[in-house]
This record gives sequence, C-alpha cells and structure tokens, in this order.
Amino acid sequence: MRSSLKEVERLRTHNAQLLAAANEPIAIIGMACRFPGDVRSPEDLWQLVAEGRDAVTPFPDDRGWPDDLYDPDPRASGKSNTAEGGFVRDVTDFDAAFFGISPREALAMDPQQRLILEIAWESFERAGIDPTSLRGSQTGVFVGGNGQDYPLVLMTQSPGDVEGFLVTGNAASVVSGRISYQLGLVGPAISVDTACSSSLVALHLAVQSLRSGETSLALAGGVTVMSSPSGFVEFSRNGGLAADGRCKAFAGAADGTGWGEGAGVVVLERLSDAQRLGHQVLAVVRGSAINQDGASNGLSAPNGPSQQRVIRSALDSAGLSTSDVDVVEAHGTGTTLGDPIEADALLATYGQDRTSPLWLGALKSNIGHTQAAAGIAGVIKMVMALRNGVMPRTLHVDEPTPHVDWSAGAVSLLTEAREWTVDRPRRAGVSSFGVSGTNAHVILEQAPEPDSREPGSGGQEALGLPGTGVPWVVSGRSPAALRAQVRRIVELAQELDPVDVGFSLVTTRAALEHRAVLLDGAEVANGRVSPGRLGVVFTGQGSQREGMGKQLGAAFPVFRQAYDDVLAHLTLPELAVDETGFAQPAIFAVEVALFRL
Repeated sequence: MRSSLKEVERLRTHNAQLLAAANEPIAIIGMACRFPGDVRSPEDLWQLVAEGRDAVTPFPDDRGWPDDLYDPDPRASGKSNTAEGGFVRDVTDFDAAFFGISPREALAMDPQQRLILEIAWESFERAGIDPTSLRGSQTGVFVGGNGQDYPLVLMTQSPGDVEGFLVTGNAASVVSGRISYQLGLVGPAISVDTACSSSLVALHLAVQSLRSGETSLALAGGVTVMSSPSGFVEFSRNGGLAADGRCKAFAGAADGTGWGEGAGVVVLERLSDAQRLGHQVLAVVRGSAINQDGASNGLSAPNGPSQQRVIRSALDSAGLSTSDVDVVEAHGTGTTLGDPIEADALLATYGQDRTSPLWLGALKSNIGHTQAAAGIAGVIKMVMALRNGVMPRTLHVDEPTPHVDWSAGAVSLLTEAREWTVDRPRRAGVSSFGVSGTNAHVILEQAPEPDSREPGSGGQEALGLPGTGVPWVVSGRSPAALRAQVRRIVELAQELDPVDVGFSLVTTRAALEHRAVLLDGAEVANGRVSPGRLGVVFTGQGSQREGMGKQLGAAFPVFRQAYDDVLAHLTLPELAVDETGFAQPAIFAVEVALFRL
C-alpha cells in the first residue's frame, strides 16, 4: 500500500512537471536581421521605425533586371505597375571563405541561403554563444521561406559550370539544413513554406520543440530575396500591387501591397534554462498558435473567423485575456480586401472587454511586405518596442479605412508614436496570414527583471588595478577580416566598459585562426594560430618582490584560489623573499596563479 502511494505521488509530480514544461515561457536571447533601409541589426531596425523612415526605394541595379520593367498599366504583359520596393543593399555579397564554401558552390547558392546563414551565425554571437561551441548539440533550426527564383537568374547570367551544386543551392530544404550542416547542429532542421506566414509558423514550431524537450536551443526565422522581378510582374497582373510600392496598412488610401525582402532570426531557449545559464533575456514568447482558413470564399482570400480563432488559441496558450495585450503588430499588407477582414477580426477579439484601446501597427508601412520574413520582422520590431517602452507609428495612414466599423470595438491605429506605460509587463501580439490560408499569431511579453543578485563587472576601478589596460582579443578568418574586426571593435567600444568588452570577446565569440590583441585600443599582438599543444615557461629567480600578486589576488578570485592551492602544500616565511628555498616556490605559486587567471 505504501509503495503504491509513493508511485501515485511520483506520477502526480511527473504530470505537474510535464504541464509546467508545456506552458513555460520561451526566452528570446538573441536576434539578427537584414532589412531594407540599410538595416543590418535589430538596433538599426528600431532606429528606422522610431524615426518613422520609409525604406522603399527604386528597383536595384545589381540584379540584371530589365530596364523597361516598369509600366504604369497593370495589364501590360511582363511588366510591373510599380518601380519601387523594399530591397536589401548588397544582398549579392557573401563571405564564402568564412564558412569554408568554395566560390563555385557559393555562386550556385540561392542568396536566401547565403543571407540566412550569415545572420544565423550573428544571432548566436549576439546571444552570447560561441557558434562553434554548438557542434553536436540538440539545437533546432526552423526557417520560413517561399519561392526559389534564383536558378533562372543563374542559368541565364552565369557560367554553366555550377550545375552540380544546383540541387542543394536551390532546394528549399537546404535553407534550414545548411545552417545545421555548417554549425554541426543535430536537432531538427525544418524549412517551412506557408507563404507570408512562414517565419511566424517557424517560430511557433520552434517554441513547441523547446517545450516538448525535443531541442535545448532553437533558431527560428525567415528569409526572402527577390532574385528576379517575377513577384512584381505576377502581382501587377493580378491588380494586387500599390502603384507607389508602399503598404498603406488599414488606411483609406490603401491600394495594394508593396513588395520587400529581408531576413531575420531569433535564438530561443526555455526561460528557466536562459536564467540558469545567465543568458540575457530580450523578451519572452508567452503563447503562440497556428491554424488554417479551410473552405472559405477563395483559396487566397483571408478568413475572418479563422483569424479570430488563431488569436483566441494564442491567448489560451499564453493563459491571458484580450485586455492583457496592449498592441498588435498586424499583417497589414495594405490591400482593400485583406486589411478590413483583419481589422474586423481584431475588433471582435482584442477590441472587446477592455478599458483602454488595443493599439494597431504595421512594419510593412516602413519596409514593404517582406513575405516569408514578414512575421519575424514584426517580432524583432516588437521585441525592440518592448525593450524601449515605445509603440512606433505606422506610416502612410491618411485616415482609418472606411471599410471597417471602428466603433465595433476598442482598436486604434498608431498614427503617432506612443509611450508604452502599463502597471504590469508590456505585451504584444504579432500576426501573419499566408496566401495559402495558414494563419499564425504569437504573443510576446516584456522580459522579467534580471536577478538583482547577479554581480556586475563594475569596470576597471572594481578590479583594484588603476591604470592597467584590459586585453581585447579579436579574431577573423583572414588577415583582411581581422583588420576589419579590429576597426569595428575600436569604433564601437569607445563608450563601453573595457572589462565588459574584453570578457565578451573571449567568452561569446568564436576564436578564429587569425587573432590580434588590443590594449587600451592599440594593437599589441597579431598572428595566426598554429595547431599544436600549449607550452608555458615560468620565470626564474630574481623576479620576486615583497607583496607580489597581492593586488591580483584581491581583484581576481581565480588567481587567489590558484595561489592558495599551491601555498597549501608549502610553509613560507613572509620575509624570506630572497632565499632560494623560499623564493623559487613562491614564484612558482604566482606563476601558476597567473596561468590559471
């Protein structure tokens, strides 16, 4: 009887653990991106939206597109009725040698693979994780994408000696698989194509994988690069493009979508793991849901009831009510069909049972519709908004669309930026709807306050070593890359704590073969690491002095512990610094402690 009671208690405890894991918030610990407007980081994206900038530009001239592509008549065959969109600058650039990829294989790789691979590496380093340390780990990769139009460009503009690489260079599966291959990750690698909801669906799958214990760390995001103008031509013929290339989300002036491109990823970890490992938590995913329109009034037409259901499912997943969410980053493509349906769904859900309005915004008004990357772009924008305490404004709204009864609920457009002040954690929803009918909704929450018991570095003064420089170790794959990194570090770190910079460089960055050491911003060593074992030479007698190592012992616990460990085996008079029998072991103790430090 006693043993059966113990078994019941064990099962009850186990079930409670499973339930807690299934609902545990998921921490976002790193982000990286490339978007129109010269956006090369989440900070750049925030600067763009905070300043209310429009990143739509004329067609790029580095992709071989026809000079006569534009025609204002949307019925013109093979033409685009707009000459503008949101484009990533220098999207053809790729550091193939960094990843050990040959020039021929790099040429055959879809730019979408190149772009997502580069920002995947960046995102791990920005999360404080050396990417090379993940080899063999149960890290998952979930990447959204839609459309591979690169082979058409490659076969018409480039030599024909890359055919052998085209199977992997253009395969949708390899968009995720190549990241896992290059970094040696053995968790699931899944490429997702649900059209415009792809990256948000990928994020949902990553969250589910972490909560189930399938993965310990996950990368989630999406990428779209328009190698050819086919998207402009097709949507122009269907009457879906705005003539000026701009998304006027939920506006009376809305006249179609505007195409954009880009890539974004986030690094995800269970919140308890992130806190245990000391990773910075940028925000948390409280809940997420996906569903399908099913049999609606058309395959590509949005379905309002399904959008309502996915919102309610995400709220249930988060354990929240509609009034617990302050703002929604909408799908908001600027079409006269889709936007009213989305607004009605928001009014019917978030717009009910609340004392203050739900605020509504759309990043597409700044950078265009980045397609498979649109959902993750919205996530990165809202994480930055959560951190900065501001809800940025939506551009190009002359007036709220008259095709919506805005009095049906408490929902208001963010036609102006607003301070984000609430008496609880800030929360935001992010929506994405695919043309195939797959919908996704994610609920983000402000990061919990960090543990106040965690010690800070305190700068050089806290070390007790006034005037002593802190070494910065910088590395690169080549001498040129190393020089570029040194320049960037010197430029970026002028106002930062030198101890923090030094610590981060040696603990959160990959140690590549070409290395330099900077002291007080000046380079003092430079070279290439050779394979082999490490030898350490200790100094001989004559270097000793009274009080040697005292300041180091006071500043660095590692030094103090190593020094004490050696002295525990010895008995040394304090004033015998010049007697060989005492000086030599004392010097040895200091040298061991220096080596450990």
